[in-house]
Formats: sequence, C-alpha cells, structure tokens
Amino acid sequence: MFDLITIGDALIDTHVFIDNATLECDINQQNCQLCLNYATKIPITHSFQALGGNAANVAVSTSRLALKTAILASIGKDANGKMIKEALKKQKVGTGLLHTDTLTPTRYAVVLNFKKERTILSYHQKRTYVFPKKLPATKWVYYTSLSEGYQQLQTQFLEYFSKHNTIKLAYNPGSLQLQNIDLAKQIITHTDILILNLEEALILLQKKSTDLTNPALLIKDLIQLGAKEVAITDSHKGAWAGNKEEIWYCKGFPIEVVSKTGAGDAFSAGYLSARFYNHTIDTALSWGIGSSSYIISTSHTEKTLLNKKEMTEIISKFSTIKPERV
Repeated sequence: MFDLITIGDALIDTHVFIDNATLECDINQQNCQLCLNYATKIPITHSFQALGGNAANVAVSTSRLALKTAILASIGKDANGKMIKEALKKQKVGTGLLHTDTLTPTRYAVVLNFKKERTILSYHQKRTYVFPKKLPATKWVYYTSLSEGYQQLQTQFLEYFSKHNTIKLAYNPGSLQLQNIDLAKQIITHTDILILNLEEALILLQKKSTDLTNPALLIKDLIQLGAKEVAITDSHKGAWAGNKEEIWYCKGFPIEVVSKTGAGDAFSAGYLSARFYNHTIDTALSWGIGSSSYIISTSHTEKTLLNKKEMTEIISKFSTIKPERV
C-alpha cells in the first residue's frame, strides 16, 4: 500500500537566469512587468533543467519525508518524458502509474529568474489522461494541477473515490482548474485538506482582494463549500490553517530569500506529511512553513528537499516563531 499518490502533471523546467532586464510597475509597486530588449540577444548568467510540476514536486518532497509515494501523470514518448521517469525513480517515487501519451509531447516550462522572482513560460496542450481500472491501495491522494483534458480523468477519479471512501483527499487546484469553479467545487466537497495560496482562495470564492479583511474568514467560507480542513499561504506573511473547531496562523520564518521557486509545493508537502503522521494543525503549519522557508533560502543548484531530521532542525532553529490560534 502507498501512503500517498499524487495526481497531476509532471514536466521539465528549464531555468534561465538573467540580470539584463528591467521591471516596470505601477505607482504602488504592483502589477509589475518583466521587460527585455526586443529583437536582440539577451545574455544569461546560467541555466539548468530540473523536474517540475506540482504533483511531481510534492511526490518527491513527501518521499523525502519518508512517505511511500507514487505519481499518476501523463508524459510524452520523448526525451523529457524519459528524464521525468528517471528523476522520479531516483527520488524513490513510484512510476507505475505514469501514462505515455504517444501523440502529445511532455509538458515543459521555461522559468525566467530575475531578482529572486520567477516568470514562467509554460507549455500547455490538451492531453490524454488515463485513470487506471484499479488504483493501487493508498491512504491519501493529492490532486493538483493538470492540463486541458483533465475533465474526464476527474470524473473517473470521483467515481472511484465514491467507492473507496477510506482514502483521504488533499486538493491544490491548478490555474486551469480554477477557471472552472463548478468542477473545482465538485472536488472540494470530498476534500479532507484544501491547500491554496491567498490569490487562489479569492478566485475560488469569487471575491476581490479589496473584500479581504482576514484570511481566517476565507477558511470559514471554504469549509462551507465542503472542505474539512483548509490551509492558505500568503508568501512571506506566513500561513493560516484550520477546520470548523480551530484556526491557526504562523508567521514566515525570517530567512534570506534566494529564490521563491517551489515554495508552494514545499509548503503543501510539509503540511500534508505532518497531518499524515497525525500531527496537529498547528504543528502541520510549522512543517509547511519550515519546508517552504528552506526551499526559498537555498539556491537552485543546491536545492534538496528536507528529510524528517532536517525538518526537526529547521523548526528548532526558529523555535521562537510558533503558530497562534486566531
């Protein structure tokens, strides 16, 4: 039996680092645009390729935290698909549920890194997803970002899930899934843990940022949609999490940001792993904050995900920062 099966896209990220660019922002330093000289060569400082995609990132991270993990995803019959399978196997993630789509290339993205932030050029194309006739036994499923064509897979998954109600479900909708609120809500009604960033929470609830007074109120609204437990992240400001009985808030750890890439997936993996080990919500917040803080404080070439021992160490290092009940 698996501890966790992640369902979502796996892709290859090509990271490109540039320092010859400018930012154009409005008067409030928001709505910024990355500007490059048109019709010319742009020098880069360095680049590399790595495994990417929410489902793949969470599978690898939870595997590092000692969960027996597999991934259900669609890859192409190409070099990128081969790279993905090899990278997952290297991290001890089960690859038996990878489906090879012979007609559609593997997803990929180009990540432009500039001033500790990233701008992502993402290749999306309608894919053929195959849900197995018999999903291997698992305690948890983490359902996340997919490409166009996911609708049939979601229907098949919900049919399977309704017949196997001992499985617990964590849900982190991707950008395409958030474009169809009704389909997203179908999943939320079955969700044990819903993990979102603040912007995603507002989209799901069809609210504007000007409507926001307290993220804890968003958690209550999302629980009204059917989620049993909700975690909401807000970049360096920290994260909130709770259920009908309690809501907690934890500040972000005071670390120097090197690169924000992967922070959201690291939080999801840390939070979910803590709950898998039956830790309380406040402890799970510390695991999520600890995991994401570690990722954004290391350079891309040094990124290795935390194991359980290292998780304990980073939380101990920032022991003065503790979740507070709100």
